[in-house]
Amino acid sequence: MARSILENGPSSAHSLSERLGLTPAGIRRHLEALLFEEFLCAREPWIAARNRGRGRPAKVFTLTDRGRERFEHSYDDLAVAALRYLAADGGADAVMGFAQSRAHEIERRHSPAVAGVGAQQRLTTLAEGLSEDGFAASIQLMPVASGHELCQHHCPIAHVAAEFPELCEAETEAFGRLLGTHVQRLATIANGDGVCTTFVPAISIENVNREISSNRKAQA
Repeated sequence: MARSILENGPSSAHSLSERLGLTPAGIRRHLEALLFEEFLCAREPWIAARNRGRGRPAKVFTLTDRGRERFEHSYDDLAVAALRYLAADGGADAVMGFAQSRAHEIERRHSPAVAGVGAQQRLTTLAEGLSEDGFAASIQLMPVASGHELCQHHCPIAHVAAEFPELCEAETEAFGRLLGTHVQRLATIANGDGVCTTFVPAISIENVNREISSNRKAQA
């Protein structure tokens, strides 16, 4: 039903029933489920003034952004093609420059929140920010209590990073600068692992503040 709306545009329950050969009761049941999941939304149809008659027109159903995300798209392929062109035209340095530019944007976006909390809360704050970005991040304490693992259970750019690992490398360095310590990437979804895992060692608050101050001076 959602694909029919995707291919044919906003549709009424009646038009969906005719197009798909389903009963009105069946159509209503599916529509209720899709509306509940926020894959569809209902709105008034656009009708030219000269064609408007008496009575209220039947609502039409259209895909939401969330609904469109359920279908295949070519954004990843476009990104890979763009980076391949960049590599061919400017070499490895050009790709790394792009990766670092993306990493700096991650820093810019999360730095205010991370810098606004105590050193012990910075990792939690970063994980929350990454989750808002779509990475479904969490924190796990290492068994020997030598540090924590920052886990990203989803990676929106995994398909691209599989061919261009520079993106992961630059992102890891950005995490280190945000947290004020050297971190180590242990696994990545792009490399076929089930989750992106970054080891963050246990360090003192004094060391964190000293490292962050050093990074700020270097950037200045």
